[in-house]
Amino acid sequence: MRTFRTVLEQKIRERRQTYEEFVEAAEVFAREHGEVGTLGVRHLQRLASGHGLGGRPLGPVRPATARLLERIFDLSIDELLAPPGTQRERAVQRVELADWVPSTARRKVAERLDALDGDAVHDRGGRERLVERSRLADALSCYYGAASSLFAPEVAGRTVLTSVLSRPDWLDIVIPLGPNTDRLMLADVGLDAVGRIGHVGAEDHAVDRLAEAALLGVRITNKPLYRLLGIDIRDGVMSGTVGLAPFGVYALTMDMLEHELAGALTSGAPTGRGDLPLRDRYLPDLTSVLDLQGRLCAGGVACLCAVARPADPYRGEADYALLVQERSGQVLNAAGRLAVIPKGFHEPLRDVRADARIGATLYRELEEELFGRTEVDSTTPDSRTAAPMHPNRLSAPMRWLTEAPRIRAECTGFGLNLVSGNYEFACLIVIEDEEFWVRFGGDIEANWESAGLRVYSTLDARLLANLAADESWSNEGLFAFLQGLRRLTQISTERVNAPTIMLPPLTASAR
Repeated sequence: MRTFRTVLEQKIRERRQTYEEFVEAAEVFAREHGEVGTLGVRHLQRLASGHGLGGRPLGPVRPATARLLERIFDLSIDELLAPPGTQRERAVQRVELADWVPSTARRKVAERLDALDGDAVHDRGGRERLVERSRLADALSCYYGAASSLFAPEVAGRTVLTSVLSRPDWLDIVIPLGPNTDRLMLADVGLDAVGRIGHVGAEDHAVDRLAEAALLGVRITNKPLYRLLGIDIRDGVMSGTVGLAPFGVYALTMDMLEHELAGALTSGAPTGRGDLPLRDRYLPDLTSVLDLQGRLCAGGVACLCAVARPADPYRGEADYALLVQERSGQVLNAAGRLAVIPKGFHEPLRDVRADARIGATLYRELEEELFGRTEVDSTTPDSRTAAPMHPNRLSAPMRWLTEAPRIRAECTGFGLNLVSGNYEFACLIVIEDEEFWVRFGGDIEANWESAGLRVYSTLDARLLANLAADESWSNEGLFAFLQGLRRLTQISTERVNAPTIMLPPLTASAR
């Protein structure tokens, strides 16, 4: 059996490529993905061997070359240059929590990883992703007794139930994401002040989660994300305060509630009070759901993107193209489900105070998820760029959109998702200039977070109604999709032929 000197060497051989063939393929990849890194055959041979000239240490790899290899293999340059035998340990380190004793965390996760049956883990994950959205929502409605407070519109005469807790003044809103209306602010609280809320007391569950994440290649970092402390939406302005919390703590507490519920539903187990230990502990009732300051309330942005297209002899009249993604299995949130795009956690990129605005997250996610800007991906290793969203670093599509400006960005709804207690800002991006589609339609490409991208026409009411009834939606994705569609019918009567969407009255329990 052949022994490989580095993971890079092993990966190239697994592709059944010579070094010459891989260098040619890497050049094509770089052109197609906008990378500037280059590779020569001799340089690649040194990297694959793990040694420099004369057996000397390699030294640092040029950043552009490192980025190119990292994008091709979806592994860090450190992992690629390490001996294959240490790859599993490095996978464990990727999901390690800073608040744990490092050696203890590595040992426990490594032991659990060795004991896991990979096929069984993949099969269970596949079954959980097949749990219908309406079953999740119905189980949560029963658990919390919240049926009359959930977002459950009638779409073309069919009721569509979601798990998003909302109220009228959070739904009938149109808030432009600008400096006078997008006013979420960072409170003067430190990361440690909230980092241990609901800390990893259920240690066995946390170790299981970390081991399965390492096995499946799910990306978990421990960078800070925003935690909602208060929200006030009135008179066309949304304001409120956020703090900071470690992403790893969220991943091993609140985010595990969906996994627990889906697992119970797939096995036929009961899902009432006393049947879901993690939910009973972290989010036991509506009082705890609404107690934003007393719990870790993470969340994010889910945005329907509508791009104006000119008339087409095959497609028909001028319309908006609506973008819908199928989430990949590598994401932590809503894996394998339908969602709008862009979709992302509300978290700082560089400037923790300025990035608290919802618009900052939205534009960053647009750059990352549709326009290919890897340096704004929060799951990648730290970048040295001080201002990654500076105008001179924007992608060509984003630069064209923002120079004029030629983009409409609005918040169309707000709610609290009972699945994990997350706050959800439903948003809408509208690009009304048809020239964008002509110039840049071919540049729109979903990133690693998506397993596939779908395009729908706003003129096809029947297809849109069927899409709204699809059980594979994430609850927050469907919330943003329907709120965005409602708003589009107000913006344009010529480009939009949407199904009727009626909102039933909600009770005051969400107040």
